[in-house]
Amino acid sequence: MDWQALGLSLHLAAWTVALLLPVSVFGARALAFATFRGKALVGALVTLPLVLPPTVLGFYLLVGMGANSPFGQVWTALFGQGLVFSFSGLVAASVLVNLPFAIQPAQRAFEAVPPALREAAACSGLSPLQALWRVDLPLAWPGIMTAMVLTFAHTLGEFGVVLMVGGSIPGETKTIAIAIYDRVQAFDDRSAGIMSLVLLAISISTIMATLALSQRMRRGPVQGAPR
Repeated sequence: MDWQALGLSLHLAAWTVALLLPVSVFGARALAFATFRGKALVGALVTLPLVLPPTVLGFYLLVGMGANSPFGQVWTALFGQGLVFSFSGLVAASVLVNLPFAIQPAQRAFEAVPPALREAAACSGLSPLQALWRVDLPLAWPGIMTAMVLTFAHTLGEFGVVLMVGGSIPGETKTIAIAIYDRVQAFDDRSAGIMSLVLLAISISTIMATLALSQRMRRGPVQGAPR
């Protein structure tokens, strides 16, 4: 069992969830309620990582964050090291890859908030931020939590983009998925099987948590209307 790789994967997943939580809340709410030009294009771009092959997405991220790219050059000038083949690069790639998992479940949850409650919040004099805190979040939190659980689980199992952007540097970019691949390549089926079993257990737990949250959402609105 490669505990270092598992720890790195958990660290990566935690960073990804932490960075995508505010994106999930504000981005999903904007896509659910706001009307603006190009909204359909934004929704399509958010969904894009679901349909693009990981190697294609990894290639574009590799080019976009590479040392010869403008973004890569600015990053290197600011922090003294490149993004590619580094943990920071893995975090950046993971955030982009997990956008649909972080936004879409939360967006569906915000869309399920009864319009009458939001209208009542406006009539009560609540600001948009107050309405978000007192009305939208209490009703949409199961969807937001589902988004974060899915993001965490998907980050742990991501392989193609991680391999393209980070390679397999022990302690830096070698995640548990990469470690399993390396063990299979070395014909070490026992180690690969143990690590795969650990990921399977985490995935099952994640699915159970997601289903429980989904059932909570289907029970209907919770208390959260403005007074």
